[in-house]
Amino acid sequence: MKIELIVVGKTNTPYLREGIERYVKRLVHYVPYEIRTIGDIKTTKAMTSERQKEMEGELILQQFQSGDRVVLLDERGREMTSRRFAEYIDRAMNTVSKRLLFVVGGPYGFSQKVYDRADGMLSLSQMTFSHEMIRLFFTEQVYRAMTILRGEPYHHD
Repeated sequence: MKIELIVVGKTNTPYLREGIERYVKRLVHYVPYEIRTIGDIKTTKAMTSERQKEMEGELILQQFQSGDRVVLLDERGREMTSRRFAEYIDRAMNTVSKRLLFVVGGPYGFSQKVYDRADGMLSLSQMTFSHEMIRLFFTEQVYRAMTILRGEPYHHD
């Protein structure tokens, strides 16, 4: 099984890019992990937020394949501890045949079509973070989950 994080727009902040790269390099020892970036929609000033969500949604839906488990990172999603997230990843590694996809939407969230296709939703916090920060936080949590599953001394309860 492969884990992928699908995001809309580049990570422009250098220190966040460095942190993300650090955890991605660590993760390759545990599980295939990739961050796939979908380009920003251009000329969004002339369109409504709904139209922007629809256009981003079409690009997001193109990333999915048959057999993928799709989990949206969404403020209305289920919250869990790092240990519970590790258990979730462990179950997925035993039940998902191809890819476990986690998706970060654009600035206005997801279109209804993306919500309809999703197999679940996960919230990293009740607080709001920038989309760039979420990439770092999520990648670190996947790394933390792998160390928990291996019994390594990274996570402390």
